[in-house]
Amino acid sequence: MTTLGFQLYSARNFPPLSDTLKKLSQAGYTEVEGYGGIYGSLDEPALQALRSDLDANGLTMPTGHFGLDLLENQPAQAMTIARTLGIEAIYCPHLAPDQRPTDASGWCAFGQRLGEVGKRYQDAGYVFGWHNHDFEFKTLADGSTPQEQIFAGGPDLAWEADIAWVIRGGADPMAWIESYGKRIKAVHVKDIAPAGENVDEDGWADVGHGTVDWKALMAALRQTPAKHFVLEHDNPKDVDRLIARSAAAFDTY
Repeated sequence: MTTLGFQLYSARNFPPLSDTLKKLSQAGYTEVEGYGGIYGSLDEPALQALRSDLDANGLTMPTGHFGLDLLENQPAQAMTIARTLGIEAIYCPHLAPDQRPTDASGWCAFGQRLGEVGKRYQDAGYVFGWHNHDFEFKTLADGSTPQEQIFAGGPDLAWEADIAWVIRGGADPMAWIESYGKRIKAVHVKDIAPAGENVDEDGWADVGHGTVDWKALMAALRQTPAKHFVLEHDNPKDVDRLIARSAAAFDTY
């Protein structure tokens, strides 16, 4: 059976983190994914305390999101975070709108930039890659997409495929899995509510309670090198509900 992890960003509005870790452990989760908001500015003792909290709850953090600024400008700090928390795969998760290129060559250059940043982490033994949103799937003037250009510029980049964002970007996730499946080392598992529903949750849904065909997707994704499947909901109003219902649904896929 494939293990479902939990992106801790999903619980950012339900502090304290220590309570979330206990809830996840009690619900049977064994993996979590970190993000900059919980470790980006921590000193080593605080990181050690977080690691102890993970250990006490029987949780590991094999994957983590790291902002591009930290990765580029504070590599020693990024390495300390990853080493202390036991992170094996580092994913750059986002690019602010005012920093996004506007044409194919610009996105290819961004892919090259990511590739250069990633080399030091790959050389240190980490998986390094990109986590998508929806903007990477909007067609550019030349007919290509930013995601294609990122991959062209960064041929060694892994991909943490956020399937629901692929769909929201207007793309066919099955086609992308077929074309770029060899790059997929991790997957974000989340669901999209039917049109007009869950407006107070930004249109997202608990896994298994939306419109994404996760049973078919998991059959395809299991043919890729993906090792980690990470539950995410960008704005849940009830994190206990999210944790329980999503795990129950995922167990059927």
